Amino acid sequence: MFVVGMRGLRLIFWTILLVLAILQNANSHGVQPLSRIDVYKATFALDNRAYVKASPDVLGLNGQNTEWVTVEYSSQNPSIDDWIGVFSPANFSASTCLAENPRVTPPLLCSAPIKPKLVALSNTVSFTNPNAPVYPRLAQGKEWNEMTITWTSGYGIDEAEPFVQWGPKGEHRQHSPAVTLTFERNSMCGAPARTVGWRDPGYIHTSFLKELWPNRVYTYKLGHRLFNNTYIWSREYQFKASPFPGQNSLQHVVIFGDMGKDEADGSNEYNNFQRGSLNTTNQLIKDLNNIDIVFHIGDICYANGYLSQWDQFTAQIEPIASAVPYMLASGNHERDWPGTGSFYENMDSGGECGVLAETMFFVPAENRAKFWYSTDYGMFRFCIADTEHDWREGTEQYKFIEHCLASVDRQKQPWLIFLAHRVLGYSSGIGYAIEGSFAEPMARESLQKLWQKYKVDISIYGHVHNYERTCPIYENRCTDYEKHYYKGTPKGTIHVVAGGGGASLSTFTTLKTNWSLYRDYDYGFVKLTAFDHSNLLFEYKKSSDGKVYDTFRISRDYRDILACTVDSCPSTTLAS
Repeated sequence: MFVVGMRGLRLIFWTILLVLAILQNANSHGVQPLSRIDVYKATFALDNRAYVKASPDVLGLNGQNTEWVTVEYSSQNPSIDDWIGVFSPANFSASTCLAENPRVTPPLLCSAPIKPKLVALSNTVSFTNPNAPVYPRLAQGKEWNEMTITWTSGYGIDEAEPFVQWGPKGEHRQHSPAVTLTFERNSMCGAPARTVGWRDPGYIHTSFLKELWPNRVYTYKLGHRLFNNTYIWSREYQFKASPFPGQNSLQHVVIFGDMGKDEADGSNEYNNFQRGSLNTTNQLIKDLNNIDIVFHIGDICYANGYLSQWDQFTAQIEPIASAVPYMLASGNHERDWPGTGSFYENMDSGGECGVLAETMFFVPAENRAKFWYSTDYGMFRFCIADTEHDWREGTEQYKFIEHCLASVDRQKQPWLIFLAHRVLGYSSGIGYAIEGSFAEPMARESLQKLWQKYKVDISIYGHVHNYERTCPIYENRCTDYEKHYYKGTPKGTIHVVAGGGGASLSTFTTLKTNWSLYRDYDYGFVKLTAFDHSNLLFEYKKSSDGKVYDTFRISRDYRDILACTVDSCPSTTLAS
């Protein structure tokens, strides 16, 4: 067993630890090289003739956020089960092992590697490695003309003052301070997040850029002023400020769920089942000039308690999230843990219980522990639900959802979109079909009268790892049998599952439902394009090639939204 240790919060200096392990009952089966290792039963034999060399010695000298590291090694007794692992921090120790619980599976290492790689009897291996976990993440603020920038560093408030230097492109720049948050091991709710998966997160900074001019291009740099009056700077980034609510202009929105992350260098990692993730990421990067805002609706990176995976994920999406708002919804793999107030009493978060998602990313919620919020973008109103908290009628979240839908001015913002992680509408996924509900139980019964009353155009979900689109529907019946061009008064909400962002795909039931218009067992994402107040284009694109495989258009006027439809008629009077 060869181990390469790294320290990753500022400039990374390589610490190399060479250990040859004779493992008892260890066998990788060519899938996960750490899957059978029991560190408590391993014996260690130091070999003076063995070595590990890594180059370059120092990363980031030219300001790169990510670069390749080549590891050369030699052993007198190589094996096909040998692996090299990247660890951070480098000074992990068996003396810091904490008790496990039944949720944790092997390897029983005291500090989990960021990623391992089988060496296959070769004498060199290469890794892509993030140099310093900066990776700015933009998000819409609580006001339409506010942008937030969140990033990670190794500087606490007793070492440096974080800030953002920003201004209109080519003009005077100003400095805005950033708030700083972090969390401790005891903030985690269970293993592996509290044990083998724990990694010091560093410090998470968020700065609020306010009173932005609509549609202006702004440049920005992340800064830290050390207390000896020296400065640490990031490279320069830029973004375009949001349009004002109701602005009549071309607006592009991308929506998907369940993307996760994957390793471009071919190395392995925990929860390694998001093989479509890089394709989705790369397609968004290619089309970035035609994307204004992104919604990742739950199951963000599938860290599942292995905290370093959040830095791997923010590195992967940096070209996107540093340029356009990257908005989240909460999913089961971010929030769920028994006895913590999550609606579903399972262990899907790996002990994170929402802390990582709520801290690593900003959302304009009143309370980020309750991950529901609304946001406006030009002609769009988005109502984002938190399916990991109770959404049934009479709850706090139900009241939020109704207020979000009811408060929008449809003359200015005609396109009303409902987003959530779990499927609250309709899905032909095999799991839901077996339950007989074709969605989360009790979901439609609670929410469909709101969607109908307030004429929600489209509801989009993740959780089920495929793509599916329904007809406009209400109470399990299609209200419009058109498939690709909807005109006039909206008769029902179109429900879409867009959970094929990257995680292993989910199968469909063989049952034929009359409301399911299009199904695709593949990776992909949704793109909405508002041309003006009367015309909206919906597209489903595959991540493999970026081409459109399903599409429809909506065309209507404001009077069509005001018109009476089933269970959405306003009260009238015969009084003159």
